[in-house]
Amino acid sequence: MSIFNGINISASALTAQRLRMDVISANMANADTTRGKYVDGEWQPYTRQMVVMEPNNSSFSSYLQKAMGKTSDSSVGSGVKVSRIIEDQTPYELVYQPDHPDANEEGYVQMPNVDPLKEMVDLMGATRSYEANVTALDAQKNMLLKALEIGR
Repeated sequence: MSIFNGINISASALTAQRLRMDVISANMANADTTRGKYVDGEWQPYTRQMVVMEPNNSSFSSYLQKAMGKTSDSSVGSGVKVSRIIEDQTPYELVYQPDHPDANEEGYVQMPNVDPLKEMVDLMGATRSYEANVTALDAQKNMLLKALEIGR
C-alpha cells in the first residue's frame, strides 16, 4: 500500500464528481432544447444524461481475498471511475404549443425529459460529495506532513 493511496482515491472521486457536475449542468442548459439530435430525418428533443460510476476494482473475489489476508493487493479499494454516461429513458413531455415550429399536427411539442428539480438535487449531492472528498484529501495531506515532521 502506497502512502499516496488515500490521495489517489480522493483524486479519482474528485474527477468523477466533477464530470457528474458537468453532465448535470449540460442537462440544465438543455432543459428547453427541442432539437437535441437528428434521428431518421427528424429532430428529437434533448435527452437527459446520467453518469454511472463504479469502483476501480470491482471484483468481489479481490475484496474477499484481501479481507481474509490472503493477498496484499493494493488495488483493492483504489477509488472510483466513471464507467459510462447513459441516457435517461423517461418519456418526453408533451406540451401544447400550436405556434411552436416543432409542434406536431395536434399542436403538441415534445419537450426534453429534464426535470430541473431532480437536476438540482443531483447537483447538491455531487457538490457535497466533492466537498467531502476535498476534506478527506486535506486530512491525508496533513497526516503526511505531520509524518514528515516526526522525522526531523
